[in-house]
Amino acid sequence: MSKVEHGLRLPKVLYIETTNRCNLRCKGCILYRGNWEPDRDMALRDLVMITDQLPELQRVTLHGVGEPLLNEALFEMIAHLKRRKVYVLFNSNGILLDEKRQSAIIDTGLDELRISLDAASPQGYKRIRNSNKFNQIVQNLRTFLTLQKDHRAVTPRLSIWFLGTKENIAELPDLLRLAADIGVGELHLQRLVYFQDHEGHGVARCDQTLQDSDDASLELIHRSRERAARLGIQFNASGLSNPLESVQPNSAVQLPWRKCYRSQTLMYITANGNVLPCCISPFSTTDYASILLGNAFESSLAEIWSGPKYANFRNQLQTETPPKCCRGCGVLWSL
Repeated sequence: MSKVEHGLRLPKVLYIETTNRCNLRCKGCILYRGNWEPDRDMALRDLVMITDQLPELQRVTLHGVGEPLLNEALFEMIAHLKRRKVYVLFNSNGILLDEKRQSAIIDTGLDELRISLDAASPQGYKRIRNSNKFNQIVQNLRTFLTLQKDHRAVTPRLSIWFLGTKENIAELPDLLRLAADIGVGELHLQRLVYFQDHEGHGVARCDQTLQDSDDASLELIHRSRERAARLGIQFNASGLSNPLESVQPNSAVQLPWRKCYRSQTLMYITANGNVLPCCISPFSTTDYASILLGNAFESSLAEIWSGPKYANFRNQLQTETPPKCCRGCGVLWSL
C-alpha cells in the first residue's frame, strides 16, 4: 500500500546517506568534531530493501554527511535505481573523481553530479577545506567533461556548489570565471549553516554566515550574477530562490517554517538507517535525539512515515514554536 495515515502518500523522494565517512574535515561540517553516528557505509542490499518499499519512487539523492565516492557499492546503487527509472544524483568534493570512477559514473547513467568547490584558488580552498587538493579537483573536472564528450554522454549534468561565507564570498566571481574555463555551465550558492570553532559547535554565527548579508557581500553576489550572465553560466541559489533572495530572507513572512514541505514529501535516511526530517537538520541543532523519527532497519518506511514521531514533528512545524532544527531555517534552504 502506498497510502498512509493522515492522507499522506509515501514519499517519492529519498535522501540516502551512502556513507558517513569523509576524506576531508571541514569546519562547516559536523564531521569536523565527530559524527553523531558510528562510521558506516550503506550496502547495496540496504538500499534495495529501503527503495523496494516505495513503488512510486521518483528521485533519490545518494549523499548526506560523508563523501559518496568512498563507498565502493555506489555505482551498483546508481545502476539499480536507474533500472527503476529513478532520477539519481549525488554531491561530491571531487577529490576521488579519477578516470576509473568517471567512466563508472557515465556508464551507470547518473542524472546529476554536484561538485562542492568553495574557492577559486588553492589558497582559498586550503582556508575553507583545509586541503591541498584544489588543483587535482579542477583537473578531475576537466578530464571528466572530456571523457563525457568522448562518450557522447548527455548525463550526468555537472554543476558546482559553492558554500558561501563572509570569508570566501570574495572568490565567487573568480569561481564563475573558472567554471566557464572548465566548461561547467551551472553554479549554485549555498549559505553556511554550521561552523565549528574553538567555542564549540552549532549554528553558524552572524559574522560567518551570509544570511542578512552586509552591503559588500550583496554587491559581490550582484556582480557575480552579472558575470554569470555574460559567461552564459546558470547561477542559482541552493533552494527555491535566486542568490540575492537566499541571503536576504523576507522578514515580513510570519512563521516561514510552516510552508516547508519536506516533512510531507521526502525522507532522509542515514547510513545507519536513522530517519531524519531533512538534510539540514543534523547541522542545525545540537539535540540529535530530537530529530530521530525512526530507523529504516528496524521498522518499515510506512510505519515510520505515519508514526507518532513524524506526526508530532509535522504538527509542531505548524506552530509558533517549531522543532529546534527548523528555527531560523525558513523554506528556501537546500534541496
